[in-house]
Amino acid sequence: MQVIIATRNQGKVKEFQRILAPLGITAVSQDEAGIGLEVEETGATFEDNAALKARAIYKAAGKATVADDSGLMVDALHGAPGVYSARYAGPDATDCQKYEKLLRELTGVPMEKRGAKFVCAIHMILPNGQEITVRGECPGVIGLAPAGAGGFGYDPVFYVGEKSFGELTPEEKDKLSHRGKALRMLSEKLQKMGEE
Repeated sequence: MQVIIATRNQGKVKEFQRILAPLGITAVSQDEAGIGLEVEETGATFEDNAALKARAIYKAAGKATVADDSGLMVDALHGAPGVYSARYAGPDATDCQKYEKLLRELTGVPMEKRGAKFVCAIHMILPNGQEITVRGECPGVIGLAPAGAGGFGYDPVFYVGEKSFGELTPEEKDKLSHRGKALRMLSEKLQKMGEE
């Protein structure tokens, strides 16, 4: 089965392709599918935004579509940046500008109060129009400084154990990450549906 990933984020595209390939699913980005649609994320939750994107791309393409909305929820910031993670430092901010703003906002906050979690909601629409939603979470802490050149977004400042997501190999990250967990849950649902 081929699915269209409702995103222009190349980091997300690579993660989706890597995790879905063993299931026999070929994932292509919406740009590769020739869909230039920009869907406004107006939902109040990650699930709302994932569904908005998946439905818009499915309507445009008429093919199986998968979308995710993910972000970082920081305890000391009462769950912010949350659904605004991508736009946290402004619409055209670089990944570096986003996590630098986050680090500034946490100035003076001790390590024991820097708890955070990455959240990923995935919404998939199958060729027959059936919809599936799953949610994965990964707890961690926001470090005092960035580390590692891997990953994307807030990965260099999000630590699980001794390492940041930016220091992990793609395979290590997939095992721990919110998106890896959500995609595995999605694959389990798809396998069960295939057995029914």
